[in-house]
Amino acid sequence: MFTGIIEALGRITAVRPSGAGSDLEIEVPEIARHLTLGQSVAVSGVCLTVTQCGARRFSATAVGETMRRTILGFLRVGAIVNIERGLALGERLDGHLVQGHVDGVGAVSRIERTPPGMTLHVELDRGLMHYVAPKGSVAVDGVSLTVAEISDAEFSIAVIPHTLEVTTLGERKAGDRVNIEVDLLARYLARLLAREDTKGEERAYIGRGDDDDNA
Repeated sequence: MFTGIIEALGRITAVRPSGAGSDLEIEVPEIARHLTLGQSVAVSGVCLTVTQCGARRFSATAVGETMRRTILGFLRVGAIVNIERGLALGERLDGHLVQGHVDGVGAVSRIERTPPGMTLHVELDRGLMHYVAPKGSVAVDGVSLTVAEISDAEFSIAVIPHTLEVTTLGERKAGDRVNIEVDLLARYLARLLAREDTKGEERAYIGRGDDDDNA
């Protein structure tokens, strides 16, 4: 579990094929020396497990499904990524609950410069837009952000100068792909409501059957 508060920026130093996936080597001195084998780390919003660690770098394996469903499959050596270690029990939750399970990839449609920050507009699959709400939370490349406005297939977020400075969002441009994780609570609430609707339909169907039998 993560919070969407980025701890450091890392740089990909190697991408090695590993079955259908890849072994990623990431240089991030601020974090690497504190990691242990088996620890969870969010890499631009994707939860990965540390397989090797040293004073300046760590390695993690991204399976084929992860490479296909996230932006990790597009990253090359030299790419900069957001890094966050897993949340420790008892720590403050300064962002929102983020699992590191990316729901889909969005695309930056346009950027508005709104000094001193900027407004980022992101196009997203309509199915995932169902889980996005104004003033709700969303993780973009692992960064916890608040949704400003939404439309049928796009949402916007206002990004403050500090976030632009300490995350990869400051380097984003129109057309860039970004990892999206919708709010955990919204996902489960939608699932529960869908089940209630199904139960209602089942009850209505059974009721109609009873009426027919009594006719």
